[in-house]
Amino acid sequence: MHDANVLVGMETGDDAGVYRLSDDLAIIQTIDFITPIVDDPYTFGQIAAANSLSDVYAMGGRPITAMNVVCFPTGSQEISTLSEILRGGLDKIREAGAVLIGGHSVADEEMKYGLSVTGVINPSQILKRNSPRVSDKLILTKPIGTGIVATALKGGVAKPIDIAPAVRSMTTLNRVAAELMCEADVHACTDVTGFSLIGHGYGMIKDSGLGMEINIASIPIFEAAKEFAGMGLVPGGARRNIDYYSSHVKQECEISDEMRDILFDPQTSGGLLIAVSSDTADELLNKMHRNNIADAAIIGRIINEPKGKIVIM
Repeated sequence: MHDANVLVGMETGDDAGVYRLSDDLAIIQTIDFITPIVDDPYTFGQIAAANSLSDVYAMGGRPITAMNVVCFPTGSQEISTLSEILRGGLDKIREAGAVLIGGHSVADEEMKYGLSVTGVINPSQILKRNSPRVSDKLILTKPIGTGIVATALKGGVAKPIDIAPAVRSMTTLNRVAAELMCEADVHACTDVTGFSLIGHGYGMIKDSGLGMEINIASIPIFEAAKEFAGMGLVPGGARRNIDYYSSHVKQECEISDEMRDILFDPQTSGGLLIAVSSDTADELLNKMHRNNIADAAIIGRIINEPKGKIVIM
């Protein structure tokens, strides 16, 4: 049954759903959980929580409540491990200005943790992913390559110094970036997670009747990801992303195998990909840099042709 108060539902593939409560208030709802991406349980809890909260930020909203979602192998893990995971998640919830109001746990052989998050927004200020405009510039707020770095860690190849920049990025909320973009002339936004930069970029243009141009040299990338990609330490999700999204890419330059894997690398707690008016993009970027979002960069623009294609320059 159609409900006119569902402002963003399942049909568009947006980052979260939005339901109108009144003319000036709507709730944003999302849920996400992941398997461990780092060894330290507290850090894992932080990353998982930041990843879950990100969908609210991508819609331009403010998270207000969260509930824990836990799958835990009680037979093989100490309960202290779970306590540290939940402590990490709670610290991020508090940093977001939200409150934890409950949750649910089940016994499972594979550990998983995340959040169900509710946020609020004015219905007139919702940012969807599929509404960019021609000539919009594209700002990416975090480097990519977290999936490759995590794969190297799981393979016992990465050292703590190698993964430290990626961990700092994954534990950083998209809160400040979202607050700044809501002050600018932004037309569309999505966060870059499991479908990779290319996959989420394609999601931005596929229903808009427009295309996208990306300057490969402008993309912020973790240095360790370049090294590990060259060693073939690439997650299976990248291969699936390549299989699914490569037909939507048009190459105008030479792309190495390593760079291709990074472009399609599935991210965890990645940055925001923002389509902003070309007149205000530089101002927004400068504000981000002044607010310690040092890696934010303009990586491309929205174009009229070829429709539904990402042109790599």
